[in-house]
Amino acid sequence: NPPVGDEQASATGLPAGVVTFVMTDIEGSTRLFRELGERYVDVLATHQALLRGPFTEHRGVEVGVEGDALCFAFADAAEAVAACLEAQRARAAHPWPPGVELRVRIGMHTGEARPVRDDYVDLAVHQAARISAGAHGGQVLLSQATAAAVEGRMPDGTTLIPLGSFQLRGFPEPERL
Repeated sequence: NPPVGDEQASATGLPAGVVTFVMTDIEGSTRLFRELGERYVDVLATHQALLRGPFTEHRGVEVGVEGDALCFAFADAAEAVAACLEAQRARAAHPWPPGVELRVRIGMHTGEARPVRDDYVDLAVHQAARISAGAHGGQVLLSQATAAAVEGRMPDGTTLIPLGSFQLRGFPEPERL
């Protein structure tokens, strides 16, 4: 299990050492884009603003955008969990236009990582992406490493529910989520 609170930073300001990666994805984004057409641009911008707010307030650093997916790196797993919960609440409470049901899946994984220039080239990033892909809209899924890193440091009123072990594409061993 990674140690808690290893908060090194690289020269680029990206967390280094033990890093928690958060990956987000809009469930059914292609369908939503087709249905909304040009209106999708505004929905996507609102979605990204709603998530970026809590992520940056909790000291997350944005490291990537791909379509509707965001990737953030956190030096502290507990901050990452708090940010994800706030982001999901903000998304759920937002008054979306009629006919728009925007559901976001979020996955996170904590592992050793070192920035390469202004990005990461680490398996931990890939693992967070695979965990996100396995979530349903509205869920926040954590790897076992992230769950261990936040043990005793969860936001008030928050509990973790073990879902079991799942085979993530490209990884040899199942991951407890």
